[in-house]
Amino acid sequence: MARHDQRAPTQPYRPVGYGLPTVLAVGLHVLVVVLSVVTLPQRQPEDPQTSSIVQATLVSTETTTDQAQRAEEARSRAAARQAEEEAQQAEAEARERAEEELAAEETARQAEQEAAEREAEARQRDEAREAAEAEARRRAEEAERQAQLREEQEAQRQRQQEEAAEAQRQAEEEARRQQEAEAQRRAEEEARRQREAEEQRRAEEEARRQREAEEQRQAEEEARRQREAEEQRQAEEEARRQREAEEQRRAEEEARRQREAEEQRQAEEEARRQREAEEQRRREEEARRAAEEASQGLERAIEGESEAVANARQAQEAANSFINLVRRAVEQAWVIPPGATGNLEATIQVQLGPSGELFGTSIIQSSGDSSFDRSAIQAVEAAAPFGELRQLPATAQRDFRQFNLRFRPGDVR
Repeated sequence: MARHDQRAPTQPYRPVGYGLPTVLAVGLHVLVVVLSVVTLPQRQPEDPQTSSIVQATLVSTETTTDQAQRAEEARSRAAARQAEEEAQQAEAEARERAEEELAAEETARQAEQEAAEREAEARQRDEAREAAEAEARRRAEEAERQAQLREEQEAQRQRQQEEAAEAQRQAEEEARRQQEAEAQRRAEEEARRQREAEEQRRAEEEARRQREAEEQRQAEEEARRQREAEEQRQAEEEARRQREAEEQRRAEEEARRQREAEEQRQAEEEARRQREAEEQRRREEEARRAAEEASQGLERAIEGESEAVANARQAQEAANSFINLVRRAVEQAWVIPPGATGNLEATIQVQLGPSGELFGTSIIQSSGDSSFDRSAIQAVEAAAPFGELRQLPATAQRDFRQFNLRFRPGDVR
C-alpha cells in the first residue's frame, strides 16, 4: 500500500513494489562474485596451495521485460480505477440534479395547492356572510309583521270597546264621542309617524350594516391580495437564491476540476522530470537507492495501514454522531398525541438527499393509530433538513441516505 504525501501535492500516485529492489540487490551480489572470479587467477601464482572457492547465488528469473509488463499492467489498473471514479462522480451529479428538480416541482405544486385552499376558504366566508345577512333581513321583516299585527288587533279591540260604549251612551255623550274620535285620530297619526320613524331607522341601520360588511369584505380581499403577492415574491426570491447557489456550485466545481487537472498535469510533468533525472543517476546509485526504496516502501505500507485503520475508526465515530444528532432533533420536534399509550410503536423509513434534505418518508411498521403514525412523520419533517450528512465520509454518506427510525412514547431509535 502507498500513502499520498500531503506535503507534496504535485507528486503522482505510484504503487511501490519489491521487484526492482530485489533485482538490484541480486545484481549487486552477482557483480561482487564476478569481480572475485576475475581477480582469482592473478593471486594463484603467489599461493598455489590455495584451493578454488565456488560461490553459488540465486538469481531471479524475472527479466526486465517482465518488470516493464507488470508496471504497464499497474498503470492500466490505475487508469481504469480513475475512469470508474469519474463515471461514478458524473452519475452522482446527474442524480443530484434530478433530485433538485423534483424538489423544485414539489414546492411549486404545494404553492398552487395552498393558493386553491385559500380561495376556497374565502368563498366559504363570503357565503356564510351572505347567509347571515339574509337571515338578519328575514328576522327584521318577521318582527315588523308581528308588530303590525299587534297594532291591528289593538286597534280592533279599541274599536269594539268604543262601539259598545257608543251603543250605551249614544244619546247623552255625542260631544264626548267626537272628542274621543279626534283624540283617536291624533293617536293613530302619532302611531303612524312613529312607525315611519322606526322604518326609517331600520333602513338606515341596514344600510350601515351593509356598508360595514362591504368595507370588511374589501379589507379581507386586500389582505388576501397582499398575502398572495408576498408569497409570490418569497417564492421568486427562493427560486433566485437556488439558481444563484446552483451557478456558484457549478462554478466552484469547474474551478475544482481545472485545479485537479492542472495538479495532475504538473504531477505528470514532475514525474517525467524525475524519471529522466533518475535515469541519469541510476548507474551510479543503484545499490544505495535499492536499499532506501525498500526501506521507504515498507514504512509507507505501515503508515498506509495505520491511516486506513484511523480513517475507518473516524468514519464510524462520525456515523454514530450523525445518527445521534438525527435522533435528538426528531425527539425535540415530536409532539406525542394525547392519549398515546406506552405500547404503541411505529417504524418510519427516512430518505435523504445528498445535502441532507428530506426526500420522503414512509411507514414501514404502523402502530395501528393513524394520529400516532402521522405525528411521527410530522416530527421527521419538522426536524429536517439534516445538513450534517455532508460532514460524513463519502462511503458513510451513501449508507445514511436511507435509514429507519422507530418511535415509541418517550423514545426514538
